[in-house]
Amino acid sequence: MVILVKFGIISDTHVEETWDPKKIDNFISVLGKYLSNVDEIIHAGDVVSEIFLKRLKEIAPVHCVASNTDKIKGLPKEKLLEVEGQRIGIIHEVPINELDQYIESRNLNILITGHTHIPSIKGLESKCMILNPGSIAYPRAPPKKPGFQEPVAKPTLIILNIENGLASAYLISLPFKKKK
Repeated sequence: MVILVKFGIISDTHVEETWDPKKIDNFISVLGKYLSNVDEIIHAGDVVSEIFLKRLKEIAPVHCVASNTDKIKGLPKEKLLEVEGQRIGIIHEVPINELDQYIESRNLNILITGHTHIPSIKGLESKCMILNPGSIAYPRAPPKKPGFQEPVAKPTLIILNIENGLASAYLISLPFKKKK
């Protein structure tokens, strides 16, 4: 029997309650197209407003953590999930100087973060996968690497599949224009 759990991962949406409702509708409409077939959404912080969080829940159930700018009361600073034998940690900002200890103390297979607005999918020697979906509202480009073209900042999200205990993730570039 095949067991597949699919997560849509976003972060750093920074949707303010003062935004034009049509703009929020547009965000939800586009996200709905890409996340309509996920089991759950994971938001790695900087959701900022309760309005946007409620709208996300119209698409799928949402796991969300607090960040340095969130104005929503009651969000946890971190969240731990166990799915098909995979231990998933969700936190807004990576504890850079204590990353190995953080992962080891929670026995994580997957760590989902935000904060940088730069999308990344990395594997560590500890066999932990670190996912950062970037930002749909204020994306930043990854650092330039020698021999490659200048990277472009694009709105992104990540899809995480856990199938029969095995995790795979991929990045999706979204059709939003970068905010100036």
